[in-house]
Amino acid sequence: VEEGVVPGGGVALLRAQAALENTGLQGDELVGVNIVKAALEAPLRQLVNNAGMEGALVVQEVKKGKGSFGFNVATGKYGDLMKDGVLDPAKVTRTALQNAASIAGLLLTTECLVTEIPSEEPQSKGGAPHGGDMY
Repeated sequence: VEEGVVPGGGVALLRAQAALENTGLQGDELVGVNIVKAALEAPLRQLVNNAGMEGALVVQEVKKGKGSFGFNVATGKYGDLMKDGVLDPAKVTRTALQNAASIAGLLLTTECLVTEIPSEEPQSKGGAPHGGDMY
């Protein structure tokens, strides 16, 4: 793996929050930092929620740990994710964070954004059934 591996399961991103502590920022800039810190928690929170558990509680527990301590969603247990083999490629984690920041910056500096209004009609059920409807 080109740049090595980091603890998976959203732990590496959660640990990146430490770089945003004590920045000395105020006002709108501090609000922006807090938004990024919340976004760094989102992958772990979503993984745990998808597993049917309470993401907020797990995030708080993992924050108390250090290094590769995290929550293994497959086993439902806390532990050293590096030893458990729950890993992410460092390059993938880094580029995901860089791309997210780039897109967020692009949206913040965009004067106009065009989007599609969601349709209220239910989506079609796919192709016609066999037989009867094929006249």
